[in-house]
Amino acid sequence: MRIFLLIITMLFASQAMATPGAEADKATTDRIKKAIPSLTIDTVRKSPINGLYELQVDRNIFYSDKNGEHLISGGHIFEIESRRDLTRERLEEINRIDWSTLPVDKAIVSGDKNATLKLAVFTDPDCPYCKKLEEELKNLTGVKVYTFLYPLVQLHPQSRAKSEAIWCSKDQHGMMLKVMLEKFVPEKATCTAPIDEISAIAHKLNINGTPTMIAGDGRIASGGKDAASLKAWLENK
Repeated sequence: MRIFLLIITMLFASQAMATPGAEADKATTDRIKKAIPSLTIDTVRKSPINGLYELQVDRNIFYSDKNGEHLISGGHIFEIESRRDLTRERLEEINRIDWSTLPVDKAIVSGDKNATLKLAVFTDPDCPYCKKLEEELKNLTGVKVYTFLYPLVQLHPQSRAKSEAIWCSKDQHGMMLKVMLEKFVPEKATCTAPIDEISAIAHKLNINGTPTMIAGDGRIASGGKDAASLKAWLENK
């Protein structure tokens, strides 16, 4: 117990003595400002980590290497020249989903059914962002789309009944579009829909929100994209 209290005391003492790092030399400051002209940088200081510099922009703090080639913001590392979010790309890589785990027999298939590009979408018929995505999917070409009905009843209490009715419809995709985009209220389902099975798979894959999209190579993305951005993402461009 005394050791624990000693550690806490030392931590508070070190915080009390902490001071901002020294300002960077003029050459480093000028180099970083020139490399990142999109930011109005007030000051450049050395950080506690060797080679990493603190950039003060108004009341915000960013971090950069000495050449301004990379920027750290919000826990993500960005490559300045290419404007790539390297952290997001790495997260996509380590969180890829194996398509063989997706129950495609329980999906509504639409789009270009002969396409080599494929997209899986977990959707909730009452989710406003899902509705926006469906509008964009109408303009998406050259992609085979697998839609999994994944009602989040804690947010949209009527979505399960709508999902079941959509699945039991003779024209599943047509009914889904009517319900989502035309505010059509379907009749009660007349069959057993695989909602529970889809929910179980979603939970296993750590899919907790809608819309969630999965590319053919297993990359995963949440939220909506416009048709052009979505096509580029599927092509991994």
